[in-house]
Amino acid sequence: MSAHATTTEPAAHLAQDAGADFEAWAARRAQRARELVERYTGAWLTPGSPLGEAMHYAAALGGKRMRPLLVWATGECLGADEAALDAAACATELVHAYSLVHDDLPCMDNDVLRRGQPTVHVRFGEAMAMLAGDALQTRAFEVLTSDPALPPALQARLCGLLAAAAGAAGMAGGQALDLGATGRRLDLQALRDMHALKTGALLRASVMMGLACAAEREPGLAADCEGALRRYADAVGLAFQVVDDVLDASMDSATLGKTAGKDAEQGKATFVGLLGVEPARDHARRLLEQALQALRELPQPARARSARLAELAQRVVARSH
Repeated sequence: MSAHATTTEPAAHLAQDAGADFEAWAARRAQRARELVERYTGAWLTPGSPLGEAMHYAAALGGKRMRPLLVWATGECLGADEAALDAAACATELVHAYSLVHDDLPCMDNDVLRRGQPTVHVRFGEAMAMLAGDALQTRAFEVLTSDPALPPALQARLCGLLAAAAGAAGMAGGQALDLGATGRRLDLQALRDMHALKTGALLRASVMMGLACAAEREPGLAADCEGALRRYADAVGLAFQVVDDVLDASMDSATLGKTAGKDAEQGKATFVGLLGVEPARDHARRLLEQALQALRELPQPARARSARLAELAQRVVARSH
């Protein structure tokens, strides 16, 4: 049993505890994520450099910054070093941006709209989009290994977590399953397994990277928190995809900032296609409760500082785009 005691607060308690400062915190951290991405893509943003322009366009001009927010919220919950959290947060956003560039390509999801703007391959051409995605992914690992203030063991741990989330046991593997499932009907477990890789892996890695940063300062507390945080991250990752499927089926393209209804048009396996819109919403709410329950199981003092993680889970399920 953990050396840190646990309690069982009401489900809504953790999210309410974030208070009025949550939106200010989230806006400040999202701005910090943009500044970091600008810094690490700006080196190539020079006149006559289409690769630099494509990288900047893909990574710096928009997005919810959910993955960096999860890194910071987890690390702050456990007392992690700020410089380490900045590097991890930036790296997750660069890998996320790379994944969107490649997912939108004609050989994959073939989408022409992202964040209300033409997708990278529409704006810069398919070859440059492919290279921009590749360069964003490798830049993420440069970010994690270029700061001498980060101990080498932590750099290696962060690189390992991010690489696993992006590879065959993560996003790439999930995308391969998604392509193979097009036009087929999956059962609920197969659908959950697929999206635990395609969508959930990077969200889970964001939490685990925040945990890894904290382990440098609070190894005992971090070890005691790992199981609960992993359960939290798994629930949030699946909830994110369920809500994505609901929004794709129920919102218009202008609201979403990407092409609505495309999943059904392409015969994609989705939670809405399997369950229906309202049952899918109910499923997302159940996943939210699982995430909040995991936070209630954190040991003190992490549980007392977990309100921002709870708010982020609430935001995932309540979002409208």
